[in-house]
Amino acid sequence: MGRSGYWRGLWVLMLSGLLAACAGTHPDAPERAEERLIDEYIIGPGDTLSVNVWRNPELSISVPVRPDGKITTPLVEDVQASGITPTSLARTMEEHLGEYIRDPVVTVVVTSFAGPYDRQVRVIGQAAEPQALQYRENMSVLDVMIAVGGITDFAAGNRAVIIRDEDGERKQYRVRLDDLINGGDISANVDILPGDTLIIPERFF
Repeated sequence: MGRSGYWRGLWVLMLSGLLAACAGTHPDAPERAEERLIDEYIIGPGDTLSVNVWRNPELSISVPVRPDGKITTPLVEDVQASGITPTSLARTMEEHLGEYIRDPVVTVVVTSFAGPYDRQVRVIGQAAEPQALQYRENMSVLDVMIAVGGITDFAAGNRAVIIRDEDGERKQYRVRLDDLINGGDISANVDILPGDTLIIPERFF
């Protein structure tokens, strides 16, 4: 095993041991969490945008939002897209394009969603496909499990933990994934909020 593999294995072991030791100290996640309203969609890095310029198809383009939050389109380079709504970006594009064409009309449509980092739901550990998901309204743990393909055979599902920021304080809640997925206990299907991190530790044999 190389050095990087050694340290990765050590980190996984430490994380699993910490969660195993602390699982009993965490309260169960509330079945119904206080909803955090999302009024408008905010563009984030990794989104794909369709930028359409009316009557100017040569200026219309499908473009990804770069990790720095900017996009580049014909005639307009390095425009900040992350952190604003598609409508706001369209107005900004119209201002820039107005230097080259008369009275441009721009529409921006998000065709692939990643969203801002603080609105994503992250799943790490013994999920079949650990990943960051774009939060959707009324999302539950079951929705998250479907999106990541469930848990692995090595998962300690009932020791899973949700890490959640509440009023500036980081809290941890226990989640009973084994009961939900393998036992069909629907009472274990709790709400997920934007910004949550779901950690699924490895079980010890």
